[in-house]
Amino acid sequence: MDLINFRVGQKTISLKILDILLTERYEGNLTSLPNGNPSFLGVKDYMGSPTPIFDLGLILNNQSSSEVNQALVQLLHDREQDHKSWLSALEHSIHEGVAFTKARDPRQCEFGKWFYSFKTDNEDLKALLARFEEPHTKLHNLSSTLLDMCAKGEKEQAVKMLEKERTTTYQKLIRLFESARDQITLDHKPIIVFTTLDGQKPHIGLLVDQVQDNIHCDESEIKPLNEITNIGFDIDPQTKQMMKGLIKRDDTHSVLIDPSAIFRPEHLQNYEPEETESYGLF
Repeated sequence: MDLINFRVGQKTISLKILDILLTERYEGNLTSLPNGNPSFLGVKDYMGSPTPIFDLGLILNNQSSSEVNQALVQLLHDREQDHKSWLSALEHSIHEGVAFTKARDPRQCEFGKWFYSFKTDNEDLKALLARFEEPHTKLHNLSSTLLDMCAKGEKEQAVKMLEKERTTTYQKLIRLFESARDQITLDHKPIIVFTTLDGQKPHIGLLVDQVQDNIHCDESEIKPLNEITNIGFDIDPQTKQMMKGLIKRDDTHSVLIDPSAIFRPEHLQNYEPEETESYGLF
């Protein structure tokens, strides 16, 4: 059995290659129709056929990848603001001699708590986040150094050091926050996978994050569905209908999806198709 793997959030899903017509870059240009299924995004005209598009992120993760990314971008924005406030508080303490109550330990600020627990499979983002540790740790350690200098009567030297670190270490950290947000936004280029039941006409489209790879799989490698819940999948009845098994290889696994289990909304029979541009395979 030949399969194509696709990434959806933190999960990998597999589709039989014979179930796929083609993939197309998702541009958000769908026609909205009233429907009670939250994962139903709208309709895309393909080959003269009105094709319903479903968000696999909502189906599998109860949250679209777009929402996840937006939340992460907002988190990084908030943590950047935290450090702007942190530096202002340190400056106020040095100039006015008031107590400094912000976190001195880089692992104890809100960003540090998140940073040292956050995991991602995005290699580009992972590499970028790794660059945070040096300036972030240096900045937090600076607070104790400068406050100790002030306690010894070396306020003038502390002020000069603060200004130097503001234009170097602090600015480096701020640029990293900006770069990380840009990376998250630019990396997300979702695609629609048009599936088929007969090899000719589209059945439905599935919104995924990216094409991953292709594999050949024997039937014996597919674990029954009842074993999936033992590996961390919380499956509702609707999702269970389309999930046909788990393919596990070494430390990785993917979920085999049967797109025929997702039905086209009945009211599409009255939908008037429009011409649309189609794209090539992958």
